[in-house]
This record gives sequence, C-alpha cells and structure tokens, in this order.
Amino acid sequence: MPYQLILLGLAGLIAVGILLHHPSRTLGIPSLLIFMGVGLTVGNGEFNFVYDNLQVSSLVGSFALNIIVFVGGINTPISSIKVAYKEGGVLSSFGVVFTSLIFAVIFYVLFDYDFIYCLLFAAVISSTDAAAVFSILESKKLKLKESTDTVLEFESATNDPVALIMVVILTGLSLAPDSGVSVMQISQTLGIQVLAGVGIGYVMGKLCVLALRRISLQEYGLIPVFVLACFILATYGSEFAGGNILIASYVAGVVIGNGLKRGKEVNKHFFNSISWLAQSVMFIILGLQIFPQQLLEVVWLALIPSALLMLVARPLAVQLCYLPFRQASWKKRLFISSIGLKGATPIVFALIPAAAGVEGSLEMLHMVFFVVLYSVLIQGAAIEPLAKKLKLNQDEST
Repeated sequence: MPYQLILLGLAGLIAVGILLHHPSRTLGIPSLLIFMGVGLTVGNGEFNFVYDNLQVSSLVGSFALNIIVFVGGINTPISSIKVAYKEGGVLSSFGVVFTSLIFAVIFYVLFDYDFIYCLLFAAVISSTDAAAVFSILESKKLKLKESTDTVLEFESATNDPVALIMVVILTGLSLAPDSGVSVMQISQTLGIQVLAGVGIGYVMGKLCVLALRRISLQEYGLIPVFVLACFILATYGSEFAGGNILIASYVAGVVIGNGLKRGKEVNKHFFNSISWLAQSVMFIILGLQIFPQQLLEVVWLALIPSALLMLVARPLAVQLCYLPFRQASWKKRLFISSIGLKGATPIVFALIPAAAGVEGSLEMLHMVFFVVLYSVLIQGAAIEPLAKKLKLNQDEST
C-alpha cells in the first residue's frame, strides 16, 4: 500500500476520533473507547484493509506510552507528590505485586493454565491506567476528600514501571521455562532498572532545565523542541543503560515540569497536544490490531478474570497496602480498592508476549481487551456514584 494512503488514512482516523471526543466526554465515555472503536471499525477487512503486525503495534504502543507517562510527569506538581507519594508509592509498587500474586494464584486454581502464564496474565492487567483515570476524573470534575483523587492519579502515573518489569521478566520465563530465574537475579534486575531509570531521568531533566535557564532562547517555540530532545535522551538513554524507560520518562517529566520557568505554559500546551496525538495513534493502532471475530471467542471467558480482578485481587491488594496507613478512613480505602481503572496500558503490555510468540498470548490479548472494556464501563461509571455514596466529594457534607 502506498505510504500516502497510509498517512491519509491515519490522519483521517485521528481527525474522526478527535471530533468524537467532545460528545464522548458529554456522555462520560473515555476517549480510549472512541479511538479504539474507530480502529476496530476500519482495520479488519470491512473496507478492504487489514492491519495485523504485532511487532509494529507493540513498538508504537510502547513509544506512545513513554510520551504519555512523560507528559503525566510534566503535569504533576511537586505539591501533589508530597501529599500522595507515601500511599501512592506503596500502591504503585507493592500494590501491583500483591494484585498480580493474588490474581495469579486464584486464576491458577480455577483454570488449567501454567502458573507462569497466570503470573504473566496477572502482571499485564495489574496496573491502573493514567490516561483512563485522568480522563474520567476530569470529565466528572471530581475533587475528593482526603486527597483520594491525588493518590489515585499518582498511583496510576507511577505503577506502570513495576508492571512492565514483571511482564518482561515473565515473558522471558515463558519462552524459556527451563532456564529459571532466581530471586537474586530478579532483585538485581529490578534494582538496576529502578536506579538507572531514576538517576538518568533526574540528571537529564536537571541538565535540560539548567541549559534553558542559562541559554535564553528567543524563539519560545524552540523550548518544547529542546525538551522533546532531552526526553528522548533521558528515556532511551536509560533503556540503553539497562534502566526502566517508564521510570526515566516520569522522573524526567517531573523535574522538567517543575523546574522550567521561562516558556513553561508553551511547553505544557505543546506536550499536552503531543500526548493527545500519542494516545490517538496508540488507541487506533490497538483497535486496528484487534479482530472483532476473534474477540467473540473469549467475550464470556473474560468475565471471570475481570470479576476476579475487580472484586477480589485489587481490593485485597489495596487493603494490604493500607495496613501501615491507619489514618486513612475506611471510605477512602474502599473507594481506592474499588476504582482500579484499566486502559490502553494493559493492552500494550499484552502485545509484548504476543510479539515475542509466547504460547497462548493471542488469547490473552483478546481477554485483556475485555478486561479493559469491562473496567472502563463498570468501574468508570461507578466513580461518581460511589464517591457520592461514600460522601467523599469535597462539596458533600460528611
């Protein structure tokens, strides 16, 4: 197919998705579903066009996710981090691990799957999605007591790295089950990824801010372009050095977003637009990659892992994470445990074992699609009513 037609088609799909964004917000439907719906509609033979390339989909999804996490860091004030880093940090690390282990054990008992496969499936769907959480909280205009919304936003913005590390390690184990990986090896890998990701992201973020302070660029439009170059140096430099790319993305974003003074608003608007473009392309590509006729085979099967995740694994994991935080009310704990919104991130993670050729990974990808769909429809719709029921809205009386 000529590249002109590919560009025309992609631009047209993005335009349609953006035009549908306003009515989707009015109806309370996350943009994720709109863009994925556009991809599902046109990419599977209905218009004599079929897209099926797991490697490209995984690459595009991963790059888009890096940008989304970076922009999330840019838009995160240090004040919010100071409020939420303890609870949010435990949820984004131990919460992901606890959710994965609880889900994997129960799923292994219920179904005749290999335990490594169960762990991989659990890791893929363990993290909450920043884009989905931000989108729904913004569309509902919710401000919650006890900084509940801030904790949810911080958790969703920072829990992807732990999930990604688990997915990569478990994908390797699935491909070579006899090789074995010791706890020491996993700990070393995790330590290197975290330290290198944080260190390189922080250093590059600081260098970017210092350079822009010393060199006063006359053209404001060059500031976000320079920041974009620093983002690529930080993230892919971290990956090259063995660090976690998502941690580097977030840390660099926070440092730059809070340290930049001159041209801050221009930079913010530019990267918000880039983030929207990244989300649009990612969701459309994911929609193109998924075939509706194959989804029908697992639509009912996916109900079980969805219910298991929403009603058992996530609530238990959150309650375990909140054991050290006795000051947190039961209402806050119940709300956070009930709202573990999924989005495009689990689908992007599911593409990693699928692209690597892990046995059963395509079925997993299709089940993950429905886990995300059920989460958005059920948990997304429950946010506002549950907040009102628990009287967590700031305008509600206690």
